[in-house]
Amino acid sequence: MVACVVGVTALAAALGLSILLLGLQRVFASAPTLWHQNDQDISKTSLTVVIPAFNEALNIEGCLTHVLESDKPCSHLEVIVVDDQSSDNTVNIAEQTIRAFAGSDQPNAAVLQAGPRPKGERWVGKNWGCSQAMEQVQSTWVLFIDADVSLAPDAIRRALHQSIQEKADLFSLAPRLTCGCLSEWMVQPIMASLLGLGFPILEANDPDSTVAFAAGPFMLFRRDSYNAIGGHRALAGEVVEDLALARLIKEGGFRLRYVLGIDAVDLQMYANFEALWEGWSKNWFLGLDRSISKSLGAGGVVLLMFTLPWLLLPTSLTMACLSSHDQSLWLGDAGLGLIAILMQLSVRLWTRARFSVPLRHWWLMGIGGLIIGLIAPTSVWKSLTGKGWTWKGRSLAEAQAH
Repeated sequence: MVACVVGVTALAAALGLSILLLGLQRVFASAPTLWHQNDQDISKTSLTVVIPAFNEALNIEGCLTHVLESDKPCSHLEVIVVDDQSSDNTVNIAEQTIRAFAGSDQPNAAVLQAGPRPKGERWVGKNWGCSQAMEQVQSTWVLFIDADVSLAPDAIRRALHQSIQEKADLFSLAPRLTCGCLSEWMVQPIMASLLGLGFPILEANDPDSTVAFAAGPFMLFRRDSYNAIGGHRALAGEVVEDLALARLIKEGGFRLRYVLGIDAVDLQMYANFEALWEGWSKNWFLGLDRSISKSLGAGGVVLLMFTLPWLLLPTSLTMACLSSHDQSLWLGDAGLGLIAILMQLSVRLWTRARFSVPLRHWWLMGIGGLIIGLIAPTSVWKSLTGKGWTWKGRSLAEAQAH
């Protein structure tokens, strides 16, 4: 009886991974991508790049350098780093980087202090910093990028050109997730696969669909459209502000374009396990429609597909050695467990071929699945109670009541 249960579980994991792989192939075969035109004329328009930063000393130099070294996207370009009361060396590093690039051929760049958040008002995440920066922006277009983003030299130019051609009011690029620390290698490839399968990318680009989706690390707005929906100020207490902004754009009758920018935008989200745990436990529940059943169910599916095969394989082999009458059944279970593990490898091989993500530490996906399985109930508990619900040490509990 136990051997049968183990076999069914291993088979379910293998089938789930097969469905995941087929789904990824289907989604990305039809997903719109960033155009590869590099010889277009410089657009006769203006653009401001806004980089909200809070304690980004590790990232701000690289991000800002990529922006300042970018191909000139238009006739007038400005860059604003808006500091949201950082307690580390973010401001000094940003100012030093700007001075290093000072010259007649470089865009105007400056560091803006967002100042303290108004008492009695609910502001979370980067909404306050972005809203303060927008008070200084007069350009036709405004691009918000996160400090942990790395841009290809032609990324901004290509995005602006395509946005103009497609008459977009919000043009967002889905980045390629990259890994630095060991915990990212365990978790991020799984998360990238889940996000890739769950991307409602065709529906998001369909004007007749109510589905709205955008990626916060790279959001290019037509400024008039941004102002018309109220911008970040209209959702000051919204934790997942990128999805909220995308919804407002569609609800306002504006044009949303959400495309793959994996050859133009790289995103390394977390420097260590503590930051990864804080970040995903902040977003998991909210990203699954604030549904307890969806959140816990998705965590359980991840455990089934990525963690259990690594437990079932050695268990089945051990039982095959110890059992006298069910040996063949246990060996069959071990075979199914091995197939599930090989399907995990297949997912990573596909990711390497499609997104150039190395196979590094792929055998640790079992631990990654366990971490995600624990993140799911933690995210539900934090989000509903407000206890320990933070981002970079700042409490998000006030947003709960918004």
